[in-house]
Amino acid sequence: MDILASLDALPPWQAAAAVLVVSLGAAFVAEFVVIRTARRLVTRTETGLDEIALAELRLPLVASLALAGVFVLTRIEGVVAAVPVSAAALEAFFGDPALTIVVLLWAWGLNETVNRGVDYLQEQGARYDFAPVLSNVWTLVVAVGTVGTVLYVWEIDVTPLLAGAGIAGIAVGFAAKDTVANFFGGVALYFDDTYRVGDFVELDSGETGTVVKVGVRSTTLLTRDEVLVTVPNSVLNATKVINQSAPSRRRRVRVPVGVAYGTDLDALEGLLVDIAVAEKLVLDSPKPRCRLRRFGDSALEYELLCWVSSPTRRAKAVHRLNRAIHDEFAEAGIEIPYPKRDVSVTGPASAAATPAPPTAAGGDDRVGDGAAGAVDSPAGGTVDPASDGESDR
Repeated sequence: MDILASLDALPPWQAAAAVLVVSLGAAFVAEFVVIRTARRLVTRTETGLDEIALAELRLPLVASLALAGVFVLTRIEGVVAAVPVSAAALEAFFGDPALTIVVLLWAWGLNETVNRGVDYLQEQGARYDFAPVLSNVWTLVVAVGTVGTVLYVWEIDVTPLLAGAGIAGIAVGFAAKDTVANFFGGVALYFDDTYRVGDFVELDSGETGTVVKVGVRSTTLLTRDEVLVTVPNSVLNATKVINQSAPSRRRRVRVPVGVAYGTDLDALEGLLVDIAVAEKLVLDSPKPRCRLRRFGDSALEYELLCWVSSPTRRAKAVHRLNRAIHDEFAEAGIEIPYPKRDVSVTGPASAAATPAPPTAAGGDDRVGDGAAGAVDSPAGGTVDPASDGESDR
């Protein structure tokens, strides 16, 4: 290069001093002029992403300018010849370490810029809740790229490592297939924009809860019973998920009501709408309304329709509306029909008549089986059964 040739023409100490002055001066200008000017400019913008990028890339930029002089010194033949060590040793102890530090600093800065940017977007409420998945992917890519670059700087042959990595990758793929499936399931959920943190979702199994965490392997739900449920992303990707918070958080409430036949329907509908309007949890828009759905066996089946601001308020709103309907119907004399059943309880069948004891042999002929015998009357006489109860006195 022309610059290196010009430096070779100078005495070694002058060339070294010139390189160090330029590199350190560039680092000083970058820190106290460029960075400070950029800080004043980014404060005027509405987004905070530029401030994050400036804060994270400041150190790699300044350090790169400062260490560039050390690296260049190892490339000037006059300076290398004036140093009482070999060129290989100088390269190993100064050139390659300086370049390695620069690579590591830029890798760290770029990784932190993306990660902090993801956190910033999440704090702003944007729909980037699966961004941590991509953030982890970015971290992995940066790590692999950094290792490869460092190995290249130190002139290490990576061909044997690549062959071993291929075999190890196959083994890890079979051993961690569930983890890999969960990872790609999370990536698919991100691109589908299925849900985000804070959404109230219902799984195909019937479980409901609020999404509190979206990770690389799984998604965590908080149920209404304050129980954390962890669901693998691969399961969520293969099943039906009902997001009750999208596209908007408001949700319709349906309250079935049955009234007796003969009820004044106009008065009934006005009363139901007034009950919904008076409830604080019910939104004013869309307006509450009621509909006659069907003619039941013993009731006119109505449905009160209204909206609440969040799916988590639906159960409480139904409770309050049912209480209000019960009280208002009782006051207005509106009958809520219900099935009535008559239950008859019967005892066991009466026992068969006990047969008369047989007449003992040689006994009194007056006590017989009722055809010709006679019995003593209560008055002390005898009664002939054939005489219709008349006394024979």
